[in-house]
Amino acid sequence: MKILAVADIESKFFYDFYIPGKLDGFDLIIACGDLKAEYLEFLVTMADCPLLYIHGNHDENQKESPEGCICIDDKLYVYNGVRIVGLGGSYRYREGKYMYSEKQMKRRVRKILPSIFRHRGFDILVTHAPARHINDFDTLPHRGFDCFNKLIERYKPKFFLHGHIHRNYGTAIPQKTEHGKTTVVNAYNYCVIEI
Repeated sequence: MKILAVADIESKFFYDFYIPGKLDGFDLIIACGDLKAEYLEFLVTMADCPLLYIHGNHDENQKESPEGCICIDDKLYVYNGVRIVGLGGSYRYREGKYMYSEKQMKRRVRKILPSIFRHRGFDILVTHAPARHINDFDTLPHRGFDCFNKLIERYKPKFFLHGHIHRNYGTAIPQKTEHGKTTVVNAYNYCVIEI
């Protein structure tokens, strides 16, 4: 299964410079937050596949849900046998609809655990914020969540997709890293993965 992961900025490659057929061949699009509804609607319209999304910390201004797209926030969603868990939002650094303390995010994780148990784990973890100490920063706005580490270490998903850490923040920010048996993907702009 070929997946297009997107986050944080509308990719000029797929939006401004779109030509017919550019989105052919993808089986699924996963949006990791902070993207305009119009962009997500464009992608799902031009691609011949579903688009799953979670919310980013800046999505509180979004008036309506992107048409034709599937929100997987706080859910385990199964597509063609691939089990995908969605947990949007970032670490709380100010008041905001999609900002959480570590305690609040742990509570969200606990609520989704019965579904994870029923499905005997999951294959892809989709979040907006990174995991703590995996491509995050020490500053509150860009801190990752410890509870994501526990999910990764316990269930060993094939992929952990996140956004929030813009790769233009510095030259040493990787797009892909390995954490045990999990490939961690910073989906800033876009990244293509296969599962």
